Parts: sequence; C-alpha cells; structure tokens
Amino acid sequence: MNREKTVRLTHLGHSCVLIDDPAGSAGTVLIDPGTLADSIDAIGDVDAVLITHEHPDHLELAKLHQLRRANPQLEVFASPGVPSMLPPEERERAVVLSSDDVARADIAGWDVMARTTPHATIHPALPELTNNAYGIAERIWHPGDALVVPDQPVDILLLPIGAPWMKLSEAVDYLRAVAPRLAVPIHQGGLAPAHRELHCDLLAKFAPADTELLLTPTGVPVEL
Repeated sequence: MNREKTVRLTHLGHSCVLIDDPAGSAGTVLIDPGTLADSIDAIGDVDAVLITHEHPDHLELAKLHQLRRANPQLEVFASPGVPSMLPPEERERAVVLSSDDVARADIAGWDVMARTTPHATIHPALPELTNNAYGIAERIWHPGDALVVPDQPVDILLLPIGAPWMKLSEAVDYLRAVAPRLAVPIHQGGLAPAHRELHCDLLAKFAPADTELLLTPTGVPVEL
C-alpha cells in the first residue's frame, strides 16, 4: 500500500468513478461510465477509461462515444468480454487486460493492476461473464461486480453496497475481509435513498475498527 501519492476521487454515481492527480503528474482515468452513472458532460479531459465488464450499468456506449468525441486520443482498457460489445472502430482500439493473477500496465501515468475473475452469480441460468477488478496507484481497489479480495493491503476500497448478485451481509463480510483504511460506497444506483442510508449505516456499524466509511457526495472531488 502506497499512501505517498495523493489522488483526487470523484464518484459520479453507481460504479462510475473519476480518478485524477491534483499534482498533475498523472492523467485522468474514468472507471465504468454506465447507464446508472450521472451525466459526464462536465468532467473535462479524460485520458483513459477502465471498464470492469460489459453490463450496461458499467458500460453505456453513448457515454463512451461522448468521451471519444471530446478526447480523440482516449485509451480504453477492459475485461475480455467488453470488445465484442463495442462498434468496430472502438473494438480495434480497446486493450484487454486479463490475468488469473495480476496484469499490470502504466495507464495515463498511473500504475494499474487488473485481476480477471468470473462475474458474481446473479442466477445460474444467466450466461457467465468475466469481470476485472482494478487496483490503482497501489491505493485504490475497484472490484467491479465480483467481491475479489486483493492479495495486497488496500488503502481505499470502492465498496459495492447494492446489487442483484449480492446480499448486504456479503458486503459486510467483504469489507471486513479487505479491511481498508477508507471504504467509499459505490454501486448503489439501484437502491432507493432509504435503502442506501440503511446499507451505509449497517456497513459503518460492522466495519473493522480501523476502517472509515467515507460518504462522498456525487460529483464532488475529494482528495485522499
């Protein structure tokens, strides 16, 4: 875990998170611009997009087209199933990061690791998908739609708190297993406000003693 590098994190709703460097030594990375995320009209320049998997709440093609129009040199990195969902011109540009262990890459000046696992089971009758969990700057862990426990300590966990593939008790167990310094709730786009509050209250109550549940207002940058 490396806490020397300050990161600026902006939660844009559901699983979508913008990460940039307030010191300007690295570029801007956007994770999972999906259908349940807020508008991305005002986020400015983006150097790279990381996509955990192809479900529409993690990848909205209209948002990807919008990002490409505004950022012609945009780099797209994804799990193995994503390219088949993209139009030909985007498919050719997308870089698949896939590894049963850890795939590493320098992306817009950030040290990024990807861990490929099966997507968490929604129902056995549904097709199986792959999912990438991403670690950034040895500080941030975004698990996508699989409760993947990283091999290394995590400073900031982007914590899914509501999904058709997950019970709240599983979110609590995952938070305890990872035991980060900070846990930022994400993947809440399908929850009513009352349920979001209930889930966060219980997660804060049952979090490890040294973990803080950090509720970040949507669209507001936070330096960590």
